[in-house]
Formats: sequence, C-alpha cells, structure tokens
Amino acid sequence: QVQLAESGGGSVQAGGSLTLSCVASGYTHGIYSMGWFREAPGKQREGVATSNNHGVTSYADSVQGRFTISLDDAKKTLTLQMNDLKPDDTAMYYCAAVVSGIITPEEFRLRNGRPGYWGQGTQVTVSS
Repeated sequence: QVQLAESGGGSVQAGGSLTLSCVASGYTHGIYSMGWFREAPGKQREGVATSNNHGVTSYADSVQGRFTISLDDAKKTLTLQMNDLKPDDTAMYYCAAVVSGIITPEEFRLRNGRPGYWGQGTQVTVSS
C-alpha cells in the first residue's frame, strides 16, 4: 500500500506560477513512478507529468516547457513546478503512484495513472 498526501494548489492569475507537492509513504521500494493527473469539468482526465525514481520523466504536450516535475527519492516527495499558467490549466490535480519496474513514466502517464495509488486531489484555478 502507498499513501499520498498532496499540498499546494490554489488560485492564480494567468501567467502566474504554482507549486504542487506530494509525499508518498508506505511501500515505495525498488523502482516506482509518481505523477500528476488532472480532471476538469467536461474534459477527459489528462496525465500531466510523471517521473520515476531513476530520473526518467514524461510530460503532456500541453505543459511541455511550462511545467517541471521532480522526484526526491530520499524524501519520497514529488514536486510539480507550474509556470506561465493558463486558464486551461484549471482543474483538480491528483498525485498518483505505482510501484513497478515495468511500467515506464510515459506509460503511467498515458494510462492516466492506472493502475496506481491516488491522493485526494488539490484544486488549481487560473483566472484570465
């Protein structure tokens, strides 16, 4: 079992920045991936960015160049630095994790975090 605790999020104007953090506890041994996924009303769930504890990352095209994901393996903490935020980034952001040496970060992102453990989510609102 893996437990995930998210923090960060909030409201910001377009062009602003926010940082999301997610701390994992429980069984996170070996190779594992963590990532951020978002859900907005009327839109499909989107894998925003993922990383494994070997430094491999994957980003959605919509956030490439604006968002940066980092995973501190020692602290089991995943961070998403979001810059140049746009109203289309408004969504509930969820942290998810999977302990697997087979599922790559890209696969985890494209599978929308399934299978995996999920946090409760944190809201990000970007106003124009």
